[in-house]
Amino acid sequence: MASLLTSFKDGAQIALDNLADRAAGLVSPSLRLGVTGLSRAGKTVFISSLVHNLLNGGRLPLFEPVRSGRVSKVRLEPQPDDAVPRFQYEDHIAALVRDRVWPDSTRAISQLRITLDYESASGWNRMFSAGRLSIDIVDYPGEWMLDLPLLAQDFRQFSETTVKRARTGARAALSREWLALASASGAETVADEGSARRLAESFTAYLKACKEDDHSLSTLPPGRFLMPGDLEGSPALTFSPLPDLPEGRASKGSLWAMMERRYEAYKTHVVSPFFREHFARLDRQIVLVDALQAINRGPEALRDLEQALADVLACFRPGTNSWLSTFLTRRIDRVLIAATKADHLHHESHDRLERIAARLVGRAADRIGMSGAGLEVMALASVRATREATVNHDGHALPVIVGTPIAGERINGEVFDGERKTAIFPGDLPEDPEVLFQDIDGSSAPTPAESEHAMPELNFVRFRPPHLEETRGGLKLSVPHIRLDRAMQFLLGDRLA
Repeated sequence: MASLLTSFKDGAQIALDNLADRAAGLVSPSLRLGVTGLSRAGKTVFISSLVHNLLNGGRLPLFEPVRSGRVSKVRLEPQPDDAVPRFQYEDHIAALVRDRVWPDSTRAISQLRITLDYESASGWNRMFSAGRLSIDIVDYPGEWMLDLPLLAQDFRQFSETTVKRARTGARAALSREWLALASASGAETVADEGSARRLAESFTAYLKACKEDDHSLSTLPPGRFLMPGDLEGSPALTFSPLPDLPEGRASKGSLWAMMERRYEAYKTHVVSPFFREHFARLDRQIVLVDALQAINRGPEALRDLEQALADVLACFRPGTNSWLSTFLTRRIDRVLIAATKADHLHHESHDRLERIAARLVGRAADRIGMSGAGLEVMALASVRATREATVNHDGHALPVIVGTPIAGERINGEVFDGERKTAIFPGDLPEDPEVLFQDIDGSSAPTPAESEHAMPELNFVRFRPPHLEETRGGLKLSVPHIRLDRAMQFLLGDRLA
């Protein structure tokens, strides 16, 4: 895939960047960990919790270097890339711990370096020197990753794929106004800036409607249309796919030619630099997924999430680094797909959530040869906002979760104020994940009686971050989590051996 995504010039620059990174790594070993996910999957929360637990001696029994006591010192250090904004850890952890509000989601790329001093597990290595590893955490929106396949598509392919998708399922109603405007504009009409702007605005409105909670669709490139930043209003973001393009090439001066030129500019000035300067330099990657939201929205949202994850996995270069390849064509040799918000379920459903996430990525992983040691799937909660309990209901013991719903959340008609705790029964995920994918695969639909027992009745509520107790010395305890330590072991453990 990498050969399709990069030009010769890009490849040469990537090789030089990797050579510089590895040369610096000989003096000060480092690992670049990419953290991404689609909106509201919890990227900012994951990074904040990981760093907070490392800095504050959190409970990490499955992270072997910490469990065995081999990590002697952990500290934040200045990041190596001066042109990349710093991940504002202090602000985010203050929001979580002090204010008990979820921090703002990722809108652009940022970076943070945390360095661990450790004693090697190997007696031979301990004879020479103490170990030290700097982990450069690179945080970026998942929508940017979904743009990478555009590098292998010309404007016609991009238009055909986008329009075909827009004419199916729930998208058909959401895209009606944009497609009508695009058809009426005419690909061969004379280019006009006003028409281009109206088309781009209508196309962006369609993408935003797909992303809303009512639909929760995931495959929505170009990603910067939803997160424009300082590019808002620029020609590189003022274009739109066009439906039913005629055969041949665009006429000079036509709307088609203008859209094609701006699409190529988007790839050149937005997507390629991200791939070259950031993505191609990563060693490890975690992709956070809010599978519960997609499950709640039904088969179409699940199908779209499956497609988005397939596009994400296709961007990785599978395989293990050789000594030479680490200098020239760095590979991401470990990818973790993490289904977040496990604390919204009773622990009895955690394995089921994991199996659903594995089902979402399984086919794509097989296609690119990434199933096996290089890919892991797990369910986690970066910050555990609930605890488990049991209540008696009609003479039966019912497993529930207890937490403080966010102000404005409704449960059975009751509106919560953000202060009062409550217990809810979240429901059980199905034991067999295929139940959720029956409509997606086109298999025979279950009978109404079968559906009543097979499909889950789920009750997801947004909770505030937990209240953290303080020690006698006034130090707040580390952020609670579910399986964050297991994720750290997979992503970092071998580099601290």
